[in-house]
Parts: sequence; structure tokens; C-alpha cells
Amino acid sequence: MTDAAVAPPPQPSPTRGEGGAWRPGRWFFLGVLVWLGVGWGSTHPLGKIATETGHGAFGLIFWQQVVMVAVLGAIALVRRKGMRLTVPAVRFYVVVAVLGTVIPNGTFYASVAHLPSGIMSIIIAMIPMLAFPMALALGMDRFSAPRLAGLAMGLLGVALLAAPGAALPDAAMLGWLPVALVGPLFYAIEATYVAHRGTQGMDALQAMLGASLAGLILCAPLMLVLDQGYSPLPLGRDDLALALSSALHALLYASYVWLAATAGSVFAAQSSYLVTAAGMVWAMVLLGERPTATVWLALGVMLAGVALVQPRRRGKAVGG
Repeated sequence: MTDAAVAPPPQPSPTRGEGGAWRPGRWFFLGVLVWLGVGWGSTHPLGKIATETGHGAFGLIFWQQVVMVAVLGAIALVRRKGMRLTVPAVRFYVVVAVLGTVIPNGTFYASVAHLPSGIMSIIIAMIPMLAFPMALALGMDRFSAPRLAGLAMGLLGVALLAAPGAALPDAAMLGWLPVALVGPLFYAIEATYVAHRGTQGMDALQAMLGASLAGLILCAPLMLVLDQGYSPLPLGRDDLALALSSALHALLYASYVWLAATAGSVFAAQSSYLVTAAGMVWAMVLLGERPTATVWLALGVMLAGVALVQPRRRGKAVGG
């Protein structure tokens, strides 16, 4: 979700297209956007709940990938469009699984067990800011003073979170902030890799199914070597939270792909703001977190930075 965020143009309500086929309109698209923001925003507090009983990160990632493969596999069966098994496609799956699942999810589960969920929701907003200098270094983007200012605001937001006694309820949490930042860093590397190398002719859902299966295969030996394997049965609160979070992510990603293809990637990218804000609200509702004034200030600074760093590209008209 690194495309520009722009206001959707006015569109009529859902109408019938040619031949009587239903065509979604402005309000339907806005509803999907809200679903993306509210749904993805819930995955951080759900992830924190999943760590409550002390399961190791790679055990959690293993079962997360099992759910992802099951949900995405079911979608593939409905679509009748499965994975590609060419050498370039398999290489893509492995690289994306390492950059987008094994490393960032490992550091996420390690850090979310020690940091407030709301803080994690703010930190994830760093992805487009970290991706910007990478794109510049590869010649994939042009320098822009406003976007550089956005990167600086993102760093300021992190600095506000790290200020002693200002945002974190316990000084011991400070050491987990750098660990939490590893996830956005590797998500940014993953996004840059995909933008630079492409998806080997696959659509996003095919690519995600393959990457999820590769993540499952890669995670299994790590889980066993580190003795982090466990059985989720009988299902407890933590297991249900992990299953719900994983299933939601698969469904939300499918929704995001549909929205980007139908309403335009620029419009779909606006969900990134809602994800961060909704994550803060969900942390308050599900976990009883009460962010300090400094945390809210960091949230505002971070979202302003995201608004500046997003590239301004024109997308397909909403409802068109």
C-alpha cells in the first residue's frame, strides 16, 4: 500500500452496467475501503493476543501460514487460477516469503509481546517512508523535497515514541523499538523488490498464495530447530486470535487487490491511513490501551509524513 492517497471523485451510487450487470459505485468502494482499514487495523491487537501464552514466533508464523494457505487456496479454487511453478515464480515465492513473512513476522511477534499494540500500528506506517530512499537508490523514483520532508516526519514520529517517559509506559520497552522497526524495513525491501522485479506474470493473489506456501515450508524447520512447535488444539483465546488475524489478512488482501484493480491503486492506497488509525482504536477496545498525548502526537506526525511521502500518481477513476 504505497500508492498516493487522493480523495475519490464524486460518483453515483451502485448502478447497473451494460446488459444489466451490477456495477459498484462510490459508496460501495468507500465501504470496501473502510473494511480494509478496520479489518487490517485489528490484526495488530489480535497478534498481541496471540502471544499471550508465550508461544515462539516461528510457531505462530507456521500456523499463520497454514491458515493463509487454506484461505487463499480456497479462493484459488473458486477462481480456478492456481500457482505457477516455473523456476522464476518459485524464486519469487521464496524471496517474498523471506522478506515479507519469515523475518518481519518473526520480529513482529517478538516485539508486539513487549510493546503496546497501538505503538506497533504507528510504526507500521513507516513502510512507504523507508521504501522511498530505496527507490531513489535504484533509480526507480525521483527526488522530491516534500517526500523527503515526509521521511523526516516519519523519523520524528519514531523519535517521539522513543522519548524517555513520553510514550512508552515502561522504559524497558525502549529496547524493543528497533526490533519493531525491522518489520517495516523488510516490508519496504519486499515492496521495492516486487516493484523492481515484477511478479513473474502472476496476479497478486497467485503471488501471495505461492509466497504463503513458501513461508510455511521455510518456517517449519526453523520452528522445529528452535523447539517452538505447538498444537493449537484445543483452541484457546490466543489460537482463535491468530486464526482470525490470519484469515482476515488473506480476505483483506483479496479485497485490496479487487479494489485496486476496480477503483484504482491510488484510491485503494488510502486504506493505509485507516489501518494505522483503526489499529489505535482496536488496541483501546480489545486491549484496554490508553495512549498518552505524545502517542497521539506521534500518530499525527506519522500520518502527515505518510501523506507527504506517497507518490502522486493518477489511478483509475472510482466507479468508472
